[in-house]
Amino acid sequence: MPTSNSSSTAARTPPPPASLKIGEQHPQLFAVVRDKLRERILSGEFTPGDRLVEGRLSDEMGVSRIPVREALRALAAEGLVTIEPRRGASVAVLSDAVAHDMIEVRATLEGLNAKLAAQRRDQSTVARLQAFLDEGNNAARADSLERFLALNSEFHEMLATIAGNVVLTDLMRSLRDRTALLFAPSNMRRAKQNWDEHAQILNAVIAGNGDLAALLASQHVHNAAKAYTEAQQSKPSST
Repeated sequence: MPTSNSSSTAARTPPPPASLKIGEQHPQLFAVVRDKLRERILSGEFTPGDRLVEGRLSDEMGVSRIPVREALRALAAEGLVTIEPRRGASVAVLSDAVAHDMIEVRATLEGLNAKLAAQRRDQSTVARLQAFLDEGNNAARADSLERFLALNSEFHEMLATIAGNVVLTDLMRSLRDRTALLFAPSNMRRAKQNWDEHAQILNAVIAGNGDLAALLASQHVHNAAKAYTEAQQSKPSST
């Protein structure tokens, strides 16, 4: 009888649903918060130096402070956020020297990425690139800013996939995010020019011209940096 009662009790007490385990849900929530904050930073909604107050962000996003705090730490590790004792978190501010160094490195790596993509493309990837190019050109004719921005973002990931170098992809993703702190405001203004430059790179990759693709990709980064510098110089002095 005791054995029977034990079995009956076990049968009536199902294990707790996996969906209720906080430990399994929490990383997913943290990732959602991290990605949303990254998007808001890279879009220019938050600008360098802006404070990122945990309580305010948790209220805005409808979550507790814990995933917000962990998301800010992750973004700090990526170089997008600075966390200081007693002051808290803020969007990272890049010095002119660091910005210059990062732009130099990114321009070189973007050139290598484009060159590898041109060398490693095949018939199937050429078809994908051509379809992508056609979509962008259609958006240009329709003057669709929102579509430009989306395509300009997808462009880099597409080339990285074709280039097929995982180490290079990881390095460039980090550099793109950090330089986006600089380029985000001017990218909104030069969205169509960005697409025109991307289209030239795509045509070189489709043609298999690695040297030209590398040159155009490097120049594209320097053009974005120049636009940022000009925008900074045109700002009225605060004194």
